[in-house]
Amino acid sequence: MELHLHRVDYTQVGVTSQKSMRLLPALGKKATQKVAIADHDGVITCFGMKKGEAVPVFKTLPGPKIARMDLGGAVGTPREKIFVCSGSQVRGFTKKGKQFLTFEANLTESINAMYVSGADLFVCASYIYNHYCDCKDQDYFLSGDKINDITCLSSEKLPHLIPVLACQDRVLRVLQGSELAYDIEVPGPPSVLELYNKDGGEEVLYGTTDGKLGLVQIGDCAAATKWEIENEKKKGGILCIETYDIIGDGVNDILVGRDDGTVEVYGFDSSNEPALRFEHVLTESVTSIQGGCVGKESYDEVLTATYTGWVTGLTTEPQRAEAVQGDEVRMSKETQSKIEALRAELEQLQIKVLQGREQYQQTSQSSTAVSAVPIFSINDKFTLCQDDSSYSLTLEVQTAIDNLLLQSDVPIDLLDVDKNSAVVSFSECDSEQPNGNFLLATYRCQANTTRLELKVRSIEGQYGTLQAYITPRLQPKTCQVRQYQIKPLSLHQRTHSIDPDRPMNRLSLVGQFSFAEIHSWVVFCLPEVPEKTPAGESVSFYFHNAFLGTQLEATYCKGEGHFKSDNISTISILRDVLSKEATKKKINLNISYDINDNSVSHTLQMIHPKLEYQLLLAKKVQLIDALKELQVHEGNADFLIPEYRSILDESDNLLEEYKKQPAHLERLYGMITDLFIDKFKFKGQNVKTKVSSLLEILDSYDLNSLLHFFSWTVAQLVEVLQCSKKVLGVHGCLSCVSLCCLVMDWQPVLAVPRLSPVDCWREAPAPPQPFPRTAPLFAADPKEEDQCFLFVVAV
Repeated sequence: MELHLHRVDYTQVGVTSQKSMRLLPALGKKATQKVAIADHDGVITCFGMKKGEAVPVFKTLPGPKIARMDLGGAVGTPREKIFVCSGSQVRGFTKKGKQFLTFEANLTESINAMYVSGADLFVCASYIYNHYCDCKDQDYFLSGDKINDITCLSSEKLPHLIPVLACQDRVLRVLQGSELAYDIEVPGPPSVLELYNKDGGEEVLYGTTDGKLGLVQIGDCAAATKWEIENEKKKGGILCIETYDIIGDGVNDILVGRDDGTVEVYGFDSSNEPALRFEHVLTESVTSIQGGCVGKESYDEVLTATYTGWVTGLTTEPQRAEAVQGDEVRMSKETQSKIEALRAELEQLQIKVLQGREQYQQTSQSSTAVSAVPIFSINDKFTLCQDDSSYSLTLEVQTAIDNLLLQSDVPIDLLDVDKNSAVVSFSECDSEQPNGNFLLATYRCQANTTRLELKVRSIEGQYGTLQAYITPRLQPKTCQVRQYQIKPLSLHQRTHSIDPDRPMNRLSLVGQFSFAEIHSWVVFCLPEVPEKTPAGESVSFYFHNAFLGTQLEATYCKGEGHFKSDNISTISILRDVLSKEATKKKINLNISYDINDNSVSHTLQMIHPKLEYQLLLAKKVQLIDALKELQVHEGNADFLIPEYRSILDESDNLLEEYKKQPAHLERLYGMITDLFIDKFKFKGQNVKTKVSSLLEILDSYDLNSLLHFFSWTVAQLVEVLQCSKKVLGVHGCLSCVSLCCLVMDWQPVLAVPRLSPVDCWREAPAPPQPFPRTAPLFAADPKEEDQCFLFVVAV
């Protein structure tokens, strides 16, 4: 069924938090409903609509920032009492605005999630869950990671209310009293929970920070996933969910609000699978969403609240009549009065703005005036996107952004974002200086831009700080700074388990350090690790690399730490960073490691498809201009082979993909180079001077050649080359692992004439040009003479 909704803006309040707006129950079946919304100024506003105007019911005085709002009431009665939480305090108001409850939870952390059912109050701080009944403490639970939301199940099949916690470590935790009954793994960090059936049931909807939506059925001992919707179009993370029959087919539809401003309505098809029925994009993140009847009787609508406090309806009421060209459009008296009221309001606002500017100019010229820095709120998010292994930085300001300055002291790449219309300019950086910059970029925003989305890609092993200086269009000019840590293993994400059958390298640390100290080191190295030290004596975390797909297991306790990974470079980075952090604390570490040589070929084979694809993409992009020139010269492309015609047909897509992945090939080259250096570093050998030979192989890439290159040790290569040179009558070999011999007047050895001299030959005369080509000494087939190290095996 097709759904048509029309946008109507109702009112604006202050900056709002997630799930801070509710619709009060209607008095009649099709009567309009009152809207209650709370903001960061501590004000609760309740209003209804009458003749197209927002009529206030009550409005409280300003106070502490309100983080959540929920509705409650006695069991069996309408949920029409308003509960809000600010700090560690919960307050209750009637639908007329009279305060009847002030409850101090006495938590050390601020409440960020709340659920009310009858006399039961469930509150969650960052890591703490508390259950109160009639304001008396009942249950307590300490979560292993940050709690983002809470809901409670009640049905005839369940003996009591069952709390479900949405936790940052990609888990839904189901509680029974003060104990963990079981947990449910979900595909991303869950940000919001909602009951599918408000009247009771066992089904819970969840939304994740990376934009996935799912439904799970909760039982006494286990849960079952009913369905999941992937975020294939790379939309924003989900902030709010509601169920309401907006289509009118008797089945609850799912209303979804995302942090990129997208509002979605999902209905159900004949096979009971969710399907997208409607989509609308607002300019700000959607913090709350409700379904009901607000603007006009008998017309259902989707009501949303945005970050800056706009309350907007998407209503089923027709907003305009279609007119044929030439016909006169007659407006109703109601519409005419509304337009006149808007014009009068606009004139009043313009007068206020002029008066404010004049007053500011007079005050600024006074010798006794003191300039006050304007305060503005920033909603920011810095998360790793698994799809393209980049970090997404989202900045949202309550007023228009003038410009944004990005500064980084570590090498990062800025990627293009389609939604970003700001003009970017780069400044020169001197990274060689102490505390030098690797990136200085300025974004100049267009008018009325309140939300900016950027993407950056980091390099593992390079760690530091990315700083964003946000300047809004305010007078006097002011700026706020936000800092984001680029961690040593920045491309790793938490996962629930790893593959034990992979070849693993092991790193072990033993020393006089506490559990809290080694946990702080792990937090410094890896993302998505809770800052709070876990309860218990030991802990294990599992990670996977979003770019390569390699894995890492971290297990540690007081005085010991054990790390396992199928990537040697990951172990090398951990060893360097952890030993550096221990040195800062003046703690002696006993470091041991066990390197599995099979892990190198395993990692190379994981890199292989990505490298092969990028080489092919680069080759196709290089051919596009030449093929287009041939096409213009010949008049058509019929004479080309199908492969080249395909490149021409897909040229726009190829160029767009290549543009979105700057330096992608260089990144893969860098990972292979690091792998080569790290392999021999653990054996006590420095092979940085041999990197040029590795790059030669990568330029004419072949997986088998690369595997052979990694399989030979430096000592073996030197021994074989010395033997081959002695056969030619060479004595006093320089042991330089080169395949072209200086002593033999640059004659090719093993039929490889194109390798340049290494560092130890800097004083040598240049080779003759061109190289003389002679018959190979050891190659069975002359066609193979350009395959660098394959001939060494023949010796």
